[in-house]
Amino acid sequence: MGARKVGKYEVGRTIGEGTFAEVKFAISTETGESVAMKVLAKSTILKHKMVHQIKREISIMKIVRHPNIVRLHEVLVSRTKIYIILELITGGELFDKIVQCGKLHVN
Repeated sequence: MGARKVGKYEVGRTIGEGTFAEVKFAISTETGESVAMKVLAKSTILKHKMVHQIKREISIMKIVRHPNIVRLHEVLVSRTKIYIILELITGGELFDKIVQCGKLHVN
């Protein structure tokens, strides 16, 4: 069985889960770049009245460019899901690092 595709991305394993989204590893078939694909179910967003918050998150991420903020590549929408394509950051959860190491110091 081949890898599942969403747009130009081959979707792989789940790398994170949250209350409203699942984050999957994906690879662009055009560039070979590894990305994180945040998958949100439209039904969940509507049920929890999160439409405004999701729209705001996307609009802010489209304009923000900073080396310490995850970059938004694009947003894809299907009949039932929203796919937010993000820069892939490795190394685990930032919250876990803060819990483990305490305050993070900037050099």
